[in-house]
Amino acid sequence: MSLDKILSIGGRPGLHRLVTQTRTGFVAESLIDGKKITVSIQSNVSVLSEIAIYTLDEELPLREVFQKIQVKEKGGKTAIPHKSEKIKLEEYFFEVLPNYDEDRVYASDIKKVIQWYNLLHDNGITDFSADESTAASEEE
Repeated sequence: MSLDKILSIGGRPGLHRLVTQTRTGFVAESLIDGKKITVSIQSNVSVLSEIAIYTLDEELPLREVFQKIQVKEKGGKTAIPHKSEKIKLEEYFFEVLPNYDEDRVYASDIKKVIQWYNLLHDNGITDFSADESTAASEEE
């Protein structure tokens, strides 16, 4: 499953998988406990494939950050939990992405990236390569 179907919903913990669209929003399934919820159009929703991390040079798509974590961890979960101290999170993220913008990427952002990576890993979503449709649009 690609990151195009994985959502972060404001006010809800963890990540959700898009199940279907409805007239007033959509139905999403939690990756944490499998419960299905309905989400209205007014909710604050982010699709993981659209999220990027600030670096000193550019904005790096989240899937590429996940790929870098995956390489560092040799396909396993992260070496540190997402609830680690701020300094430990920053040290870990610096190892993964040495040129991230420390002024615009906060410890809470790093915490989310680590938590999301581990949650995706637990659910067997480990292919972070670009989809053919995404790759084609990036080339244009």
